[in-house]
Parts: sequence; C-alpha cells; structure tokens
Amino acid sequence: MNKTNAPLQNLYLLIICLISFLTTQNGFSQDLEPRRWNILPLGTQVLGAGFAYTGGDILLDPAINLEDATVSASTVILQYVRPFKLGNKFARVDVRVPVSFAHWEGILDGEFASTDRNGFTDSRIRLSVNLIGPEASGPKELFKYFKENPTNTTVGASIAVTIPTGLYHPDKLLNIGQNRFVIRPQIGVLHNRDKWSYELTSSVIFFTNNDDFFGGNTRSQKPMFAIQGHIIKRFDSKLWASISAGTGTGSKSTINHVSKDDRRNDVLVSLSAGYTISKRQSLKLAYIYSRTTRLIGSNTDSIALGWALLL
Repeated sequence: MNKTNAPLQNLYLLIICLISFLTTQNGFSQDLEPRRWNILPLGTQVLGAGFAYTGGDILLDPAINLEDATVSASTVILQYVRPFKLGNKFARVDVRVPVSFAHWEGILDGEFASTDRNGFTDSRIRLSVNLIGPEASGPKELFKYFKENPTNTTVGASIAVTIPTGLYHPDKLLNIGQNRFVIRPQIGVLHNRDKWSYELTSSVIFFTNNDDFFGGNTRSQKPMFAIQGHIIKRFDSKLWASISAGTGTGSKSTINHVSKDDRRNDVLVSLSAGYTISKRQSLKLAYIYSRTTRLIGSNTDSIALGWALLL
C-alpha cells in the first residue's frame, strides 16, 4: 500500500465495519443495530455471515399451563448489502436470510416437556435512503467529504419487510416462523464528531394477520413502537466499540377478535466491538441483554459473532 492511497484504504477499513449482521431479534422484531446509518460508497457491496446464540426464560400466558419455560437457539445469518444512487442521495438495499436451531423446554400440565424447531426463519429485505448527509459518490469523494467535515450529521429513513419464509407449523404453538408479514418504517440520526458517533433510531412495527394461528385461529396484533440509541467510539482505523440501549412497547394481540392482555414492554442493552482483519474483511462481536418489564415476554441473553467481506 502506498502512502497516497493509505487514507482511502483506511476508509475502506472503517466502512467494512458498518454492517451489524447480528442484531438480536425476537418474535416482535426488536433489535439493536449500531452503525445502522453509516454510509457505504457507490461501487461497493458487502457480503456477511454470522452466528448468534440466545438463551433465557419465556414468560407465557398462565392459561397455557406451561411453567419454567426456557429457550436456547443458535442462528446462522447470511446478509447481502448493495448501495445505489437515488437522485443525488445515498441509498441501499440489504437482504438477510437466517437459519435457526431452537430448543424449548418447561413443565407442561405438571410434566416435563421439550420440543425443537430447526430450519429457515423469516427473511428480511430493507430499503434505506439518506435524506441529509453527503451526496451519493464513490470512495474517493466520500473520503474527501469526511476529511473536510470531521463533524457531520446524517439523517436516514428506511422500510424493512420481514417475509414469512420461515418454518411454521399451524398446529404448534412454538415456531421459528411467524406466518405473517412484518413491516417496519424507521428513521434515524447519526452525528459524527471526531472519533465519537451518536446514533438514535425510532421505529413503528406493523404486523399483518396470521390467519392460521395454532389450530386455524386468526391472530392480529397492534403496532409496536421502538427506539434505540448508540454511543460509538473509534479507537483507530481498525477498531471500534459501542454501547447501546433500546426499548419497545405495544403489540397487544387479538385472537378471533378476543383481546389478549399481552402488551409487550421490553428493554435491551448491548455491548459491541468491531475489528478489521484486512482491507476487505472485518469481524464483529456483540453481547445483548434483553428483559421484559411485564408478566408476559422473555428474558434472554445473546452473544453474536459476525464476519463481513467488502466486494
């Protein structure tokens, strides 16, 4: 690497860490995703893979007669991201396909019971556009912009659609697919100041009906409102770390027009770190703490490792 191209290569090293492949995601589509609004320059694309392990307690409706319920799940995720130009704005599309190996156990009607579900979970496609920030450009122009503007702000918007491609058994209560679409508009702000970044993202999550829920019932669900914030520190061109927090509330459900007392209120905290191992590859490690503040929900801990390749 010659001296003239070194800053540009360092930019690549930073950009390649932008993808957070391993967000924690439960059945209500919450996640924590630092560096969500970082910019990927035109002419590049990212391929990623990751592994996540989640374990913890499930708090269900007492009417189900399932006590001391726990879940452990290992998930493999593949993701592809491609930027493009929309007018003079940066935009990008990303596709995520997960495969999960999940195990549940607990005391059902006074006796120990367990079950497993292995297969594809619901995939997701997301379209994002930066409304405020640098004009769409390649790596050289983008590097020049950040060099001339060490303090800068980006505002972005996106819409993500989770597609019901996951394994689903209509005669089973526990599934890794949801058998419905989840639509998630999102808006976020990213402010960079020297080696620090501050990010805030808000979402509204809409659910279509599941017309074949547990024995042919119809399950509908009200929207969920979520917000997350991140503080990110870049130590050098290769290493960054973040602390994140988020919360979501809502998504009370109705089964066959009968309202259920199952409104969610979840709190999530995460610690993440990313490291570039070459000019085109990076790794990310994350720990996610998720707790419910209500009698129904889940209390889980997750650890995730992701790998990204800049194509």
